[in-house]
Amino acid sequence: MSPTERDGAAASGDAETNTNGADHGVDAVTEALTDDPDRFADAEWAPGGSAISGHARNGRVAADGGSAVSEFQQKADVSMTAGERRRQWLEERVLAPARIVWSDWRARTGVLVVILYLLMATVGQMLIAAPSPNQGGYLVGAFRTLEFPLGTTASGVSLLSQTVYATPSMLTMIASGAVFTVILGTVFGTISGYKGGTTDSVLMVVTDIMMTIPGLPLTIVLASALQIEGNPVVIGILITVNAWAGLARAIRSQVLTLRDAEYVEASRIMGMGTPTIISGDIVPNLMPYITMNFVQQARAVIFGSVGLYFLGVLPYNSVNWGVMMNAAVNRAGATSSPAAFHWLLVPMVTIIVLALGLTLLAQGADRIFNPRVRARHADTIADDDESSSNTTGGI
Repeated sequence: MSPTERDGAAASGDAETNTNGADHGVDAVTEALTDDPDRFADAEWAPGGSAISGHARNGRVAADGGSAVSEFQQKADVSMTAGERRRQWLEERVLAPARIVWSDWRARTGVLVVILYLLMATVGQMLIAAPSPNQGGYLVGAFRTLEFPLGTTASGVSLLSQTVYATPSMLTMIASGAVFTVILGTVFGTISGYKGGTTDSVLMVVTDIMMTIPGLPLTIVLASALQIEGNPVVIGILITVNAWAGLARAIRSQVLTLRDAEYVEASRIMGMGTPTIISGDIVPNLMPYITMNFVQQARAVIFGSVGLYFLGVLPYNSVNWGVMMNAAVNRAGATSSPAAFHWLLVPMVTIIVLALGLTLLAQGADRIFNPRVRARHADTIADDDESSSNTTGGI
């Protein structure tokens, strides 16, 4: 036999072998499909031999090449007790954020300032007498006596006493205005951006209308028309009555970039409702932005309320930082009289320190919502990482 004939015979043999192999493969598949079709729906059916591909013959996942276990039936090797779950929740939700805040000097300073004002609003009223005329001499300067460290007014009222007793109403006003703005802006922005369509159009029309109304005249008109009687909660809401509209617009733009994310799409496929997706998948990613806006609105309430009280627009039934500044200028000429300047300076410094503390707290607290930073400060997660590193040899 010549070499050409041998090559031809070999090629013919390979072709025959391939044809027979293909026939055997088709026969095996046909046999597998027609042998026992009920086994695909039988949970008790044993797959027999191990699956090298990692899947059993009936389509179930084969663990360790043997028993067939559905992906939805797999269980974790480690289970946690109720006490361990509570400890993990405490670490991740309370202790880790506290460590993050304390590790940053800006957040630490902001927290100390806010705590100082909270103590002034609560404990301070128990330690310091209520402001009243003729508590001391007239226009005693600041840091002149220990009895009146911040000085007195033209009627002998302690400025420290006025500052302390004005703090609760100011904090209430700030909280009500900031919470009102953030909640309304977040609800409008997230629903509008996530739902789209007619819902988006209707909500944005309302938002645009509120944005076109000038805030200061609206606040003055409402304060004059309504019988608010110096209620700090109502005044805080009136000052920010249309401030939520800008926040809603900004949050809607953020939601438009998140609603088509893979994890949001996975939640929709799993059948989760709109409130669950918005509260669980979208809002947590907006928390740094929402936190910053909360602080900005708080500062806006401080400056707005003090300005309106200074102008005498808002009604009041107790001492207020803006009212103190108004009295210092109009009764004692604090802007031109050095003897009365401390009367104007004390409430001004009080306002500036509070605004600065809120700003520093917001800048430092932004790291709380960073999942990597939060995980680095959680002991439980650190222990898990350490144990994993030891198991894998540090690779």
